Amino acid sequence: MRIYSWNVNGLRAIAKKNFYSWIEEEKPDILCIQETKIQEEQLKDDLVNMEEYKSYFSFADKKGYSGVATYTKAEPLKVEKGIHIEKFNNEGRILTTEYKEFTLLNIYFPNGQMNEERLQYKLDFYDAILDYCNSLVSEGKKLIVCGDYNTAHTEMDIKNAKANEKTSGFLPIERAWIDKFIENGYTDVYRYLYPDKVEYSWWSYRFKARERNTGWRIDYFFVSNNMLDLIKDAKILTDVMGSDHCPIMIEI
Repeated sequence: MRIYSWNVNGLRAIAKKNFYSWIEEEKPDILCIQETKIQEEQLKDDLVNMEEYKSYFSFADKKGYSGVATYTKAEPLKVEKGIHIEKFNNEGRILTTEYKEFTLLNIYFPNGQMNEERLQYKLDFYDAILDYCNSLVSEGKKLIVCGDYNTAHTEMDIKNAKANEKTSGFLPIERAWIDKFIENGYTDVYRYLYPDKVEYSWWSYRFKARERNTGWRIDYFFVSNNMLDLIKDAKILTDVMGSDHCPIMIEI
């Protein structure tokens, strides 16, 4: 089974580019989309009823903002939006789909660059997600937690580490949370399989960053350690265009 995650920076925008042809070529078993920037009333039929796929959406209250979607060939046993904490549920950032073998969390983590208030919201969101994940694992669930984490973990995961050490997305306090996540029993699948490989998943639209490969690795598949034995491979599809992010994939 191959599971993909992609921040498309606008579902309607990517649909006018390479979205459908890419899906036809890659044939993901499950596709998790972040930053859909769409409301329910704006969904066209071809975005909801794609051949072979069930589709599930979580929408932000604010129009043209945030949002996640999960496309899946296998119908989930259960689908849940949010995490029962109201302040984290109005931006459409969390979609959980449960299957027999695992539980999949599709998450668009907040960006903390706007101001101190948003940075604190991001840190609080991180901690709430950790608590949520731990509660699921304590129930015996095997977790896959994918999406745009909006933080580069180590200097290997960012082109210009020194220049960005005071920028949200590479702040010590944000990176420390990823350390904490790992300490709690979760593994970055790509880094687990490829400890020395340097690839990025996001590039600014400015300064020809993608052309120069001045990027950040901020999109991840983490899994709870109780399902590490199911992991076969992980990839960052750096050649796939259409967004400021590229897709990432794991095979289980």
